Amino acid sequence: MNKILSYLKKEPMLTVSVCAAIAAMIITPPSARLVSDIDWHTLATLFMMLTVLEGFKKENIFQPLLKTAGKITTMTALSCFLIFSVFFSSMFVTNDVSLIIFVPITIILFRTADKEKYILPVITMENIAAIRGSLLTPFGSPQNLFVFRQSGVSAISFIRYMFPIWIISGILLILFILFLYRKDLCEKALISPSAFDDGKTHNNRLRILYIVLFLIVITTIVSRTEFWWVSAFVIALTVLIADRKTLIKTDYVLLVTFLCFFVFSSSIAANESISNALSTVVAGREYFSAILLSQVISNVPAAIVLYGFAENKGALIYGLDTAGLCSIIGSLASVINYRIYVREYPQNGKKFLKVFTLISLAFFAFVVIPGYLISNVQ
Repeated sequence: MNKILSYLKKEPMLTVSVCAAIAAMIITPPSARLVSDIDWHTLATLFMMLTVLEGFKKENIFQPLLKTAGKITTMTALSCFLIFSVFFSSMFVTNDVSLIIFVPITIILFRTADKEKYILPVITMENIAAIRGSLLTPFGSPQNLFVFRQSGVSAISFIRYMFPIWIISGILLILFILFLYRKDLCEKALISPSAFDDGKTHNNRLRILYIVLFLIVITTIVSRTEFWWVSAFVIALTVLIADRKTLIKTDYVLLVTFLCFFVFSSSIAANESISNALSTVVAGREYFSAILLSQVISNVPAAIVLYGFAENKGALIYGLDTAGLCSIIGSLASVINYRIYVREYPQNGKKFLKVFTLISLAFFAFVVIPGYLISNVQ
């Protein structure tokens, strides 16, 4: 029991989701409908994505790209390269994975160049880049994947709808980087190319295998095939045979968290009085409801809870993808970023929260109104 309690303390979102599911089932006793209400398709798709991207991390598939940074000679250019690597990669490998890949690299590089004073602002902007870059595609984040699956819109329509706020975010990130280095835009970055070498030997066959599996996942998502379960089975079996350690490392905590919030959402929706109250509160206020609820339970579970009560699905997804800019709780990606940083600088936890909150809220102030306006006119 002590081990379970200790583990739950380390995984606050899992704890919240389990407690929410139990409370909801007490309020509304479970029935046979509960099993059918769970979105198994989304869970299977998320499993495939998490497993394949765990293979991406293990085999360091982005290493060839990172080596090009050794040719960059200024801090402004290096920061742009790293921040926009996160911005663009997050559209395909999800926002949390892009941070797991690039934040440790950023810390290593800035240490090597004796520029540690820039680590916090740059990884905070990488956090913003992950949140705002990933919003463009249906598979850029778990909440996007869920809303895309539920809404039935095409991938092209989804991308077209998200494009205005995505391009605004990219331009704003450039301005933030220029402001950071405003005193000397040509400040030198003396970094050895060897800093990008992780010292591990990688299996080229596995790299090719994971790229192929990734294409299968993307095809499954975009095509909306009814045979998604076949893709999930093939990927699970392939990884089990070729690289079973990766299958063990898949983020099952996130999957269980999703499952618990599906149970919570279904149970709440089945209670007529609660359902009517939520419908009254959320309808017409989807954008700000998503932002506010995400500060309590994060944007991924907020998507599951609010979706059934939202009339304007576009405003809902805009709000969910903006919520991560308000606080560290707003997005699971931000929590991951915090964990990576305090592992290297355990004494600087409060400093991280201060810098993160200041920069993120500044960015939020610029995008919150445009996001609201765009989501209500498209």
